[in-house]
Amino acid sequence: MSDFGIFLVATPGLEKPLADEARELGFADPVIVPGGVETRGNWPEIWRANLTLRCATRVLVRFAEFRAMHLAQLDKRARKLPWADILRPDLPVRVEASCRKSRIYHAGAAAQRIERAIREELGAPISKDAITVIKLRIEDDLAVISLDSSGESLHKRGYKEAVAKAPMRETMAAAFLRECGFTEEEPVFDPMCGSGTFMIEAAERSAGLLPGRGRGFAFEQFASFDPDIWARMKSETAPVVPACRFGGADRDPGAVRMSQANAERASVAEWCSFAQGAVEDAMPPSGPPGLVIINPPYGARVGNKGPLFALHARMGEVLRSRFQGWRVGIVTSEPGLAKATALPFKPPGPIVAHGGLKIRLYQTGPL
Repeated sequence: MSDFGIFLVATPGLEKPLADEARELGFADPVIVPGGVETRGNWPEIWRANLTLRCATRVLVRFAEFRAMHLAQLDKRARKLPWADILRPDLPVRVEASCRKSRIYHAGAAAQRIERAIREELGAPISKDAITVIKLRIEDDLAVISLDSSGESLHKRGYKEAVAKAPMRETMAAAFLRECGFTEEEPVFDPMCGSGTFMIEAAERSAGLLPGRGRGFAFEQFASFDPDIWARMKSETAPVVPACRFGGADRDPGAVRMSQANAERASVAEWCSFAQGAVEDAMPPSGPPGLVIINPPYGARVGNKGPLFALHARMGEVLRSRFQGWRVGIVTSEPGLAKATALPFKPPGPIVAHGGLKIRLYQTGPL
């Protein structure tokens, strides 16, 4: 079975937790590069990456790499590729291209050459709405052709129909939990839970529920796909009952209902509890200390920044007085808001791109 270069796409700034996760799950020699992690593997490993990785945004398969100085050369090389090994002639394909620092500078013309090669050599139709996506990147005259094996972004786990304002993506939440040193044996609490993302990610991980278990993937339309191997792969991991419980609260009753509904769809509702309440009312769940993790309003999108300093000061006071022994992680775009909590933060984590904002994780040791 062929061995491919695999590129695990990360949210910029969260490459390290993705590499740590890939290493923990046994993927071959993960190497951090800008924007993601490189590894290698055969088709089942590509399917496994989509099924099991919580921090990856998508999984790209390196299909071909060659020099191309002009469009005719690109066309000639593209026609010689074994498209029938990976694509089905009866299913549509689309091509996305980018060019940088290359003699081929017109991305649209480059994409057309690849489309024509696939259409004429394989017979597959070309459609702008196709699920199967071929990505062509030409940089310094080096053409790299990859397949997007994921389809929809991997943060779409398949359970979240309801989202709060300024939501945290599941892949980012998983990476921040990992950066906070979350273990499957400790409780997690979020006093501003929004749509419940941190709670659900923590509960799923503790229960051994695979993140991709409830959705489809683009690779299921590839010629290389084996449904029997895929079915066995999905059934190999049996869920367990978590050792701890996961709690969330929000002052918005709609957010509480949203979190509960999302937890039910994710099959973790029996291990999660959500209650309405302001951050001033937050109380630690029963049991041992664990992790408080919060994605509070930054002021950039949600409301005015002025009152947020008072909110963060109250939040810090509550955490210091009621959550002794707990660790705290706060995600924010404003260092001043983190400082307003008066919590003993370690040096902040790397800058992370989030919807046009630059956010960072601030975390403490046990309070």
